[in-house]
Amino acid sequence: MASIINKLMAFARSPKGQQTIARAQRELGKPGNQDKLRKLSGRLRGGGSGGTRHH
Repeated sequence: MASIINKLMAFARSPKGQQTIARAQRELGKPGNQDKLRKLSGRLRGGGSGGTRHH
């Protein structure tokens, strides 16, 4: 498990990781994306109906 954490930390420090982090921060600054994230978070936590589909 520590290996995964180390790899993630190394990626976050890399130029590509920094670009990814900057893009994520820009996207999270948009109100529409914040709302989508709140809905997703609620569904993952088991709260709310979240519009589940039954196929």
